[in-house]
Amino acid sequence: MPNGTNSSPDLSYPRGAGAASDPDAQLVEAARAGDLGAFETLVSRHQKRMLNIAYRFVDDYDEACDIVQEAFVSAFRHIGAFRGDAKFSTWMTTITVNCARNRLQQLKAKKGHEAFSLDEPIDGPDGDLMRDPPSDDPSALRKLEQEEIRARVQQCVRRLEPEFREVLVLRDLQDFSYEEISGILNLRAGTVKSRLFRAREMIKECLKRVLGDLV
Repeated sequence: MPNGTNSSPDLSYPRGAGAASDPDAQLVEAARAGDLGAFETLVSRHQKRMLNIAYRFVDDYDEACDIVQEAFVSAFRHIGAFRGDAKFSTWMTTITVNCARNRLQQLKAKKGHEAFSLDEPIDGPDGDLMRDPPSDDPSALRKLEQEEIRARVQQCVRRLEPEFREVLVLRDLQDFSYEEISGILNLRAGTVKSRLFRAREMIKECLKRVLGDLV
């Protein structure tokens, strides 16, 4: 359930993200008519993807779970106003993104959190992993487990400023179209493409420093 936040997610309809072939259309109509079971099916269909999106934004599993729960509660309360101008999945993502934005602002205010610099060392299991690996041991990185490499990638994503992280997550990790992202984030398509380009370049540079020859 929502944790008492005073800020409400933006429930505006994504622009230009038509829902002509929405596989959830019948369930949405049933939910709009008051069928709780239909909405529960929608939750089952989409909660894993929404959790993945939320986690990529806040990098904390418990916080991501709270965000997704808050997002689905908001969607349930406002399902009657959903006209089908976008796919339900796109509308649900819009709500989740806005809930995540609100939570990040709360965490920043509460903890004095500041955005990480891409130039800072990345935390390793035995302390900081410096930006440049030791030059006399080129084989060390090849021994990293895949899980550890994925963790390094996630930390590079986390170090992006939110506006760049959002487009990267939605496009490269969630495979939304530019049109859908434009609607979800309420941005011009050109802005989405520009931010995505910059985000990819920053991630590339971060991974070069962290993974060396593996990139």
